[in-house]
Amino acid sequence: MYDVILARALHVIAIVIWIGGVSMVTTVALPAVRRGELGDDWLRALNAIENRFAMQARLAVIVTGLTGLYMLARLDLWDRFTSAQFWWMHAMVGIWLLFVAILFVAEPFIIGRRFAKWASEAPRDAFAWLQRAHWLLLALSLITILGAVADSQGWSLF
Repeated sequence: MYDVILARALHVIAIVIWIGGVSMVTTVALPAVRRGELGDDWLRALNAIENRFAMQARLAVIVTGLTGLYMLARLDLWDRFTSAQFWWMHAMVGIWLLFVAILFVAEPFIIGRRFAKWASEAPRDAFAWLQRAHWLLLALSLITILGAVADSQGWSLF
């Protein structure tokens, strides 16, 4: 059973790094960029932060997915996806899939290029949209974490 303990510990560490990074970007970095505290070139400031965190986020998302799948299979928890009580399991998979799509497809191949053009033409609008998107992702992530932790302690909405 030590394998499950290790998988769970790695899972939690990866989520702390991943969602903690989303929180830092949402609540600290983007507001500082938008206020011009990191210089007048908002896109350059954002890229300086993003380039340093992107690989960490991608690695954390991969570790989260692998450890989550391992625990599902090892503990045979598949039936939880048939119960509304475990809504947070569905939410975890949904959030994970959303971030996989963003980090591995949308950002490097679609959003990155379009956002750079938009940010050069209308930086206030582009960065306001980016911050709203980050707030939405953070809120969905925190609701999911709250549900998972609450349920693991015996408190459920259903």
